[in-house]
Amino acid sequence: MNFKENESPQKLRGGYYTPNNLASYLSRWVAEIRPARILEPSCGDGAFFLPLSEALTQPAKLTAVELNAAEAASATARSKCLKNLSVDLQCTDFLEWYLTHQKKINTFDAVLGNPPFIRYQYLKPADQGYAEKIFQLSGLKFTRHTNAWVPFVIASLSLLRDGGRLAMVLPSEILHVLHAQSLRSFLGNQCKKITIIDPEEIWFAGTLQGAILLLAEKKEEVSQKSEGLGVIKTTGEAFLSKADPFDFRRTKYLNGKTVEGKWTRALLDPKELELYEKVCAHTEVHLFSDIASVDVGIVTGANKFFLVDAKTVQDYDLQHWAYPMFGRSEHCPGVLYDHNQHEFNTNRGLPTQFLWFDVRSDSELSRGAKKYIELGAAQGLHTRYKCRIRTPWYKVPSIYSTPVGMLKRAHNYPRLIHNSIDALTTDTAYRISTAVNPKKLVHAFVNSFTALSAELEGRHYGGGVLELVPSEIEKLRVPLPRGLRPSIKNLDSIVRDRKQTDVLKIQDQKILLRLGLSPSEVAVLHGAWRKLRNRRQRNGEEN
Repeated sequence: MNFKENESPQKLRGGYYTPNNLASYLSRWVAEIRPARILEPSCGDGAFFLPLSEALTQPAKLTAVELNAAEAASATARSKCLKNLSVDLQCTDFLEWYLTHQKKINTFDAVLGNPPFIRYQYLKPADQGYAEKIFQLSGLKFTRHTNAWVPFVIASLSLLRDGGRLAMVLPSEILHVLHAQSLRSFLGNQCKKITIIDPEEIWFAGTLQGAILLLAEKKEEVSQKSEGLGVIKTTGEAFLSKADPFDFRRTKYLNGKTVEGKWTRALLDPKELELYEKVCAHTEVHLFSDIASVDVGIVTGANKFFLVDAKTVQDYDLQHWAYPMFGRSEHCPGVLYDHNQHEFNTNRGLPTQFLWFDVRSDSELSRGAKKYIELGAAQGLHTRYKCRIRTPWYKVPSIYSTPVGMLKRAHNYPRLIHNSIDALTTDTAYRISTAVNPKKLVHAFVNSFTALSAELEGRHYGGGVLELVPSEIEKLRVPLPRGLRPSIKNLDSIVRDRKQTDVLKIQDQKILLRLGLSPSEVAVLHGAWRKLRNRRQRNGEEN
């Protein structure tokens, strides 16, 4: 977990400023509608001022808002003697400014800029309150997992007149993170067309945060039919200087599910999306929630205390309280967690023992257990929230194992783990209960189609690691073809020893072809997964 005191001042204020070529591109797009009233909700040092003035063909007024006084002073200096552009700069908090300027709703012809990327927990308490109020005013579901850019865009779109244009630099996570779902729905409802420029590269040096350009055209009236969402993949910066950089006629705009939910489906081309939907409708393909249930692993509140290696168990004579566990990728290099894997992990010195002090009082503890618990109390563990709300603090609840587990994060694709020794798992993994043969479920889960569904339903942040929460896992699609004979040991071996793309190709032959798909259709699904995997990792082709 990241803590506020460990973050840089730049990250805390979300200050990653727009390169001139991107500012010029966005400015030229909004200038096409000859706007007279323009808003920039977070103008920073005024990087958009000159590009916007050069793009305009007639006089316009820019209302620019900036909280940081030093940046506002720099922006004021840049605002002098601009062609066709007069700047009214407000040195204030945009979220607060919006709430006190409700009469300006539907006022501006265009909005552009690069809003701050600041996690909700890093916002000042006042801004947290402003953000929640903005969600409420727009009739949107609020979550404390949001980021500052989300209420910035909601407020900006509200201030935009019917038929106006919104052009912004936003994090690429807008396509998939749960906390942006309200915003995606709002944009889908309010806009007649949404275009996203999706680069292969990281635009902001020194960050792991991918960014996109959002070009949204607001409906001219509520009843206007939406053309949907289109994503344009780019490599390099050639698109910025094309003769007609805003000719999007060849872009495929998708509506329906694509706009209502996550926007990741728009990353697929029509052929890939049509095939994916066809396979989803197959009678032997199941929604994960229909065949299994997902529960988080054990929540301890102090994993380093409760998850220990064999030496700690021996030193404190904790054998009576120790149970086998796994919860990290290094614990499970394959799809099988058995006695051999557990012994191997133990011999490597990994924390493979979970301490469950299943007692009602200290009197039931052994001498070694008391000594170890006193050590934890000396570290203040009993004052941590999850520990202090239970009695006694060292007795962890919800202790049970399931025959199938799943790690929360994956590098290439998620996989299930057949837990043949009833090992426990912490909250770095999930516990999967199923009426399906556990070996069959684990075996069938590894294929390009299910991996593709994980890319469409999951999320990722800086670094490109795929993450799935229970509600997303429940939406995954799993083929269970008739006659499939699972071989967990064989699958475990190839997952450990073969390239990841080869593993999926091998499994596709056993699973997807059995559904009646042609080899060419299987190749399309594999290629679609690989495309989204590479986009997420942003480092080109890998194994």
